[in-house]
Amino acid sequence: MVKPHRLPLAARRVFRLAAVTALSLTLAYGLGLDVPFIAPLFAVLLTANPGPPPGAKQLLVLVLVLNLTLGIGVLLGPLLQLAPASALIAIALGLFFSNRLGIVGGKSVPATLLAFGFTVIPAASTVSQALAATLISALVTGVVVAVLCQWLLYPLFPEDDGPRPPPPAPPALTAGNWLSLRATLIVLPAFLFTLTNPLTYLPLTVKSILLGREATEVRLRAATRELVGSTALGGFCAIAVWLCLSLAVELLFFGGWIGLCALMLASGAYGVLRSTLAPGFWINTLTTMLILLGAAVQDSVNGKDVYQAFAVRMALFLLVTLYAVAAMALLERLRARRANTFRGVESC
Repeated sequence: MVKPHRLPLAARRVFRLAAVTALSLTLAYGLGLDVPFIAPLFAVLLTANPGPPPGAKQLLVLVLVLNLTLGIGVLLGPLLQLAPASALIAIALGLFFSNRLGIVGGKSVPATLLAFGFTVIPAASTVSQALAATLISALVTGVVVAVLCQWLLYPLFPEDDGPRPPPPAPPALTAGNWLSLRATLIVLPAFLFTLTNPLTYLPLTVKSILLGREATEVRLRAATRELVGSTALGGFCAIAVWLCLSLAVELLFFGGWIGLCALMLASGAYGVLRSTLAPGFWINTLTTMLILLGAAVQDSVNGKDVYQAFAVRMALFLLVTLYAVAAMALLERLRARRANTFRGVESC
């Protein structure tokens, strides 16, 4: 007979997400990894969907696919400089395919990694191949660290025994293609802006990729509250953690503050704290906070004005979020108008 767990399932999921996020961040910064905020970011993306972590074979396949997809970005970098129009078409098609893989295929993490390969890596390649290689190494290492943390902590906060509930059905093919196109059009302007200064604006592209994916999960009426609200709350949480960290600049305190914030946000995502907001709101808040804090730590290491850089970055995050909401409204209006036109033609 299987003994019941002492903690309710929702509480186990909350503790698991918070613990994996905090541990992966502590290990990434403690080991001195390149772009260390990648590890906790993927810890959130991998752990947010309830279920056991990937096994050793799945991790090996994921790493091999990751190297292959990110390697495509290295090839697109020189093409952006020699034939920018052709490169942009290839990147747009790659983004559409990656979004479709996540929306229709249900492979959210591989789709996100593929989107990074078509945007973040080519943008870095325009600066130098060494920077692109560093980012590829950081992404691969970050995913491995996140999965290792899942392996360590999942036995402490497992799912219930027995058959798992089936995943939600993907949207119909036509609707999935439309949502993929819409997500692509949300990401592209942020990517083009990043090309003006890749070293400074790469976090903006990362944010836009996650934003484009989240925009497919919210209704138009709730888009402003869900997308803009989660971005603003993520910025507020980043400021709160930074101020708390200034009291004692220690790695363990950093991991502890992140774990505490993740605990509160995960409580909203899994329904421990009652809220009318969707789970994606809380997860997007957590990822936004991690991106902003990771960039702020890097600014501090490089001797930049952290508060000025944060203000600029936060303003850009809010602008790209407002653009996403406006793009959703405009594209849905055009789609409805086109559907009405076709109905009028058929009735004639």
